[in-house]
Amino acid sequence: MITIVAKNIIKQGMTKKFKAAVKPLIEASQKEGGCISYNLYEDVSDPSVLTFIEQWEDQEAIDRHNNSAHFTQIVPTLSAFRTESEVRLYKII
Repeated sequence: MITIVAKNIIKQGMTKKFKAAVKPLIEASQKEGGCISYNLYEDVSDPSVLTFIEQWEDQEAIDRHNNSAHFTQIVPTLSAFRTESEVRLYKII
């Protein structure tokens, strides 16, 4: 299993637009083969920090996800809503 943590710092006043833009991405990703979980989280102390936490069966599932129509259409548009992002992949040890 591989866990992806994708942290996004959202521009002031753009949080609602970001959430609306990613809703179809979340819904489609959750239905993908190899997806264990795929959710967006809001930082309790700073609502401008929105983080995807995803769990995938393996790298092949991630590769399919990264090449899916919903990913390739939506993810490139997200830079308009954020000031920075960081993506890290984790494995259980």
